[in-house]
Amino acid sequence: MAFFKQPVGTTRNVIRSADYLDMTLKLITEKLKTTHPGPFNVSDVLTEEQKQIISQLSGCAYQYLPKVCDPSPYRSITGECNNRKKPILGASNTAYKHLLRPEYEDGISLPRGWTQSRPINGFTLPLARNVSNEIVKFRTESMTLDKDRSLMFMQWGQWLDHDTDLTPDTPVRSTFFEGIDCEKSCVQAHPCFPLMIPPNDHRYVNGSECIPMFRSAPVCSLVTPVRRHINALTSYVDGSQVYGSDIKVATMLRNNNNQLGLLAVNQQFTDNGFPFLPFNGNSEDLCARTNQSLGVPCFLAGDRRVSEQPGLTAFHTLFLREHNRIATELHKFNPSWSGEILYQETRKIIGSIQQKITYKDWLPMLLGSEMSKVLPRYKSYNEDEDPSISDVFTIAFRMGHTLIQPFIYRLADGYRPYNPEPKVQLHKTFFTTWRVVRQGGIDPVLRGMIVNKAKLNCQDKMMVDELRERLFQMINQTGLDLAALNIQRGRDHGLPGYNAWRRFCGLSAPRNVDELSTVLKNKKLAEHLIKLYGTPENIDVWVGGVSEPLVPRGKTGKLFSCLIGEQFRRTRDGDRYVSILSKKTTTMQ
Repeated sequence: MAFFKQPVGTTRNVIRSADYLDMTLKLITEKLKTTHPGPFNVSDVLTEEQKQIISQLSGCAYQYLPKVCDPSPYRSITGECNNRKKPILGASNTAYKHLLRPEYEDGISLPRGWTQSRPINGFTLPLARNVSNEIVKFRTESMTLDKDRSLMFMQWGQWLDHDTDLTPDTPVRSTFFEGIDCEKSCVQAHPCFPLMIPPNDHRYVNGSECIPMFRSAPVCSLVTPVRRHINALTSYVDGSQVYGSDIKVATMLRNNNNQLGLLAVNQQFTDNGFPFLPFNGNSEDLCARTNQSLGVPCFLAGDRRVSEQPGLTAFHTLFLREHNRIATELHKFNPSWSGEILYQETRKIIGSIQQKITYKDWLPMLLGSEMSKVLPRYKSYNEDEDPSISDVFTIAFRMGHTLIQPFIYRLADGYRPYNPEPKVQLHKTFFTTWRVVRQGGIDPVLRGMIVNKAKLNCQDKMMVDELRERLFQMINQTGLDLAALNIQRGRDHGLPGYNAWRRFCGLSAPRNVDELSTVLKNKKLAEHLIKLYGTPENIDVWVGGVSEPLVPRGKTGKLFSCLIGEQFRRTRDGDRYVSILSKKTTTMQ
């Protein structure tokens, strides 16, 4: 996780400035405690001149210089200037949108549950790992498959997520004052926010075991001290996982040897004559370590997570090939077009394909009966709409983790089992690019996803142990717990509890176990949640959302239908290029 959540390029520079600013303000706060014994806001103490000096020295001041937008008919790679009135709306390396005021323990930046003994609404928060053990865990053998959705449905969800948001960790790997390495210690001190192991857990040894976790990177802000987090990607459905959200990355991905508008392809291997993605350029990287005798490195694409698992790699490879196919056809019809026009026109088509599949085909299957309510039909572009991804969406959309099967399936020609391993445990496929390059390419993986069913999220069967116990185990030795990470990340971002989001969506806010039983239509689960949290107010939004019964014809509950639909409505209505598209096609909802 650290491998693809470590910021690079422009994102790293932006975050470095934010870290300098954050630590500077912390140091000043410590110095001022002798003269300001009570609680105070350091931003209120500093003069405007002092703020300006700090902003300039940290590098933050240069991130908010006025943007000059050129009249190009094409999207910018960074998403800037989509909105001409506010050019940074929806752009990469900007802050997530807060739909509700964050609830930090100190009102500024400390996550809920940072001080484990501190009560919230009269009750202490349970450990995230304990919630995972008590609510999310189930025996994989009893897994229920979804009779209506294939694994392709699940995979499009991850593909779409990687088009719209990536929350990088802070580059800092140890505490500033003590120099404690977050990966080797269970000490909780910024930026370390480890997942502590409860005493009744099989991982509990000597009372000090934990799963390491780093806090998400902040953004520069002297206007308000309340911590906000950065989205490294554009917020638009624009194919940025194909082309990148950073100009340097976008340039690296192009074939610069000719003027045909093509993307670069792998120069060492082909997939039965079809191209693979280019390699990342480092033969000693994480992927090469998963099979050192073969030493196949990670792939290079618009999103760093391209090599996370074979299904995702297959989608990236498909869209690389489709870009080059379309660009080649466009060149035949328009031989006078430059390489830049060919590239941009093809990029526009690929983005439109992604929008069509997402809004016309995929979201109705996810949102079901709630679709027309939470995502009404498109009318027109609204320049006053903020398309930025919301902080809560980054957690709510992780409901897709409940659809993942514990295996990667592979089928040969004729849909026969691919030998010698037609079915591979999921944890043995993370970062294994060699399985794609050396074992049949992407076709066996795509056939496996087409034929096999997605997992169905059930209230007693939420997440498989391949993700809950063995996430990235081949790399990390100790497997991570994705359910616990989802819960802890929500706390890291200051997300309010379950009921606050129910109120935001105009839904009832249960006050006790009986009312929660009615909402969940499951008394046993409601009792279990109240035993852990004490009150519905404290339930973490991710676990509360995935606990709800599925809406008719949909694959998520009412709360997440609301939060996901709200996001995709803003993403669509605040995208100037959807407005252009809508005049030419009726495929958009």
